[in-house]
Amino acid sequence: MAGKKIIAICQSGGDFVTNKDGSLSYNGGEAYAIDIDEQSKLSDFKSEIADMFNFSSANMSIKYFLPGNKKTLITISKDKDLQRMLNFVGESSTVDVFVVSEEATAPNFSNMPASRSSRTTVSEAVVPVVAPVNAAVGINDDDIDQLDMEMPNETPLDCMPINMIDGRHRKAAQVWENTITGVDQRFNSFNEFREALHKYSIAHGFAYRYKKNDSHRVTVKCKAQGCPWRIYASRLSTTQLICIKRMNTTHTCEGAAVKAGYRATKGWVGSIIKEKLKASPNYRPKDIADDIKREYGIQLNYSQAWRAKEIAREQLQGSFKEAYNLLPFFCEKIKETNPGSIVTFNTKDDSSFHRLFVSFHASITGFLQGCRPLIFLDSTTLNSKYQGMLLAATAADAEDGIFPIAFAVVDEENEDNWTWFLRELKSAVSTSSQLTFVADFQNGLKRALADVFDKCYHSYCLRHLADKLNRDLKGQFSHEARRFMIKDFYTAARAPRHEGFQRAAESIKSISPEAYDWVIQSEPEHWANAFFGGARYNHMISSFGEEFYCWVSEAREFPITQMIDVLRGKMMESIYKRRVDSSQWMTTLTPSNEEKLQKDTAMARSLQVLLTEGSIFEVRGECVEGTIVEVVDIDNWDCSCKGWQLTGLPCCHAIAVFECIGRSSYDYCSRYFTTESFRLTYSESIHPVPNVDRPIKDESLEIAVTVTPPTKRPPGRPKKKQEPIDLIKRQLQCSKCKGLGHNKKTCKEP
Repeated sequence: MAGKKIIAICQSGGDFVTNKDGSLSYNGGEAYAIDIDEQSKLSDFKSEIADMFNFSSANMSIKYFLPGNKKTLITISKDKDLQRMLNFVGESSTVDVFVVSEEATAPNFSNMPASRSSRTTVSEAVVPVVAPVNAAVGINDDDIDQLDMEMPNETPLDCMPINMIDGRHRKAAQVWENTITGVDQRFNSFNEFREALHKYSIAHGFAYRYKKNDSHRVTVKCKAQGCPWRIYASRLSTTQLICIKRMNTTHTCEGAAVKAGYRATKGWVGSIIKEKLKASPNYRPKDIADDIKREYGIQLNYSQAWRAKEIAREQLQGSFKEAYNLLPFFCEKIKETNPGSIVTFNTKDDSSFHRLFVSFHASITGFLQGCRPLIFLDSTTLNSKYQGMLLAATAADAEDGIFPIAFAVVDEENEDNWTWFLRELKSAVSTSSQLTFVADFQNGLKRALADVFDKCYHSYCLRHLADKLNRDLKGQFSHEARRFMIKDFYTAARAPRHEGFQRAAESIKSISPEAYDWVIQSEPEHWANAFFGGARYNHMISSFGEEFYCWVSEAREFPITQMIDVLRGKMMESIYKRRVDSSQWMTTLTPSNEEKLQKDTAMARSLQVLLTEGSIFEVRGECVEGTIVEVVDIDNWDCSCKGWQLTGLPCCHAIAVFECIGRSSYDYCSRYFTTESFRLTYSESIHPVPNVDRPIKDESLEIAVTVTPPTKRPPGRPKKKQEPIDLIKRQLQCSKCKGLGHNKKTCKEP
């Protein structure tokens, strides 16, 4: 290309028209040829164009098509862009260049497609225009510039064709037909005027284009060729008000003969659906599209409706991006209003959000004073704009109610984030008691627990384990065989004694020796009652805190600060309600535990106790299988049935001994089931955090930390976390060959 000259065919004053295949063509206007080469400077090129078209070079935009791509326009804004265009042209001797004077361009809007940097696209659609509106006020065409510009000053969605207004689409006409009333109508701003004009055009079914659109005046005409409809508005002298000065309300265009471009912007649709979204947060994009089509005659596709919903949600809830920048302020406010709380967050090297940990003082105190040393760890997906995961540590109160201890928002569930979360948790709930965790063993959680809480007991979540067994067996066994093996697996896990575990394991072995080996090699000491050394009080699944995760599901689409505050509010209400409820209790144990104890006391009356001199007693009872003999050691709170150790409440055999020797059963109940412990759990309050989304300017609270949204967002929709299942989906089995995965009709056996 060295030394070769290219002829730039510079065109201006015409219109872009979208063809059926989505490509663009340029119709009308004037054209001039200018020679350029690799030595040409953009400033010289602009000056020559300005002389040709009588434009100001300072208010000029130059665009061109990529070779072979008539759908996207590239903007030339510097010398490198001009040289890049010459390189793209290659051996061609000419290049089409399109020139736009930005004097007539609406702020932040272009009707022409451009490169990714400008984020603007164009497409045209047929818009039938309804019968003309009568009455006219004069307008001077001298006020109209030569360059037509398309509609509102907002980034458009893809082109949305509208149908003629008929009986089914009267809502827009009924509501908006008088948003523009005529000359002398006043508005507070140009944006208000443009919005009113936008609605007016929808109600009356016509398309328009801007002729002048700046900070002093707006001139608009009907887009139909030759139609006299015009409107002119400008600032009212010595005020900030905008006033309609001239208007011609007559349309001479006729419906289907007019071909025009119409755009329903995402901001406009968002403003329409905002109130309904506020009342129904689960308003689906499909329903949005259906409602807009039914009420306004405008057809949206799914992605357009989804983007409009995001705009409306941001209008209602605030900016997701700004919420991350408020995190430093928000964390300080939590610690200020709830002293003793632990709130920390991390950012990456580029200042983007990484993770946030929250543990309220009331949660820390409540766990240490009144809850069992038993913690459930689990995670759930966040369906917010930037996605992520929520990690949570929950406990059980004396009534087996959910008691959240701490939670964290992280970018993904992995060993690094679990290790960080557990370290923060350890600093919050520092205790001398040996902790038991009920948690999954995957996603790095097994190693993280062993690293941070080296002396804890880790109980594998039984549902996660059963789900893994089911997946590993799938394809090898029929539905019925797998159902029996999963059932026997649960029986083995819950069996209190070794012989019960072994019987269930042998039952699995009778179906499949491979499945038996899987069970034996899956570390039963971490999940089977017969071997587990920690105290988990009959809790064997990590998703114990379902109520808490319901709160998360309600709040996870909010910006991060609002989501955390919603969870804080739910926890605050729960603490207050349970504190009030427990103030009415008059029993030593909480109501549900009192009921269990009384039930076992009634059963104990049918048992026979054989007295001895020490603390060990023999207890006999009759059942269908014959006489049952159990051994009770009251000094060590132990019974051979293992019910006392597994639950924390004395079993019927132990109660029979207490009744016989005149001791109180309440003295042998775990303190964690008493009304006093329940009240201690909820003795502290979580306090409100004011001004979460709109902080008051206070220099004393200024924090020199900038937090931007996460930089990496997985493509597509967020993946829902697959819940472990107890019921196995039935697998096809051929009745002809007995094979799996097909039926008799599709069987390939001869």
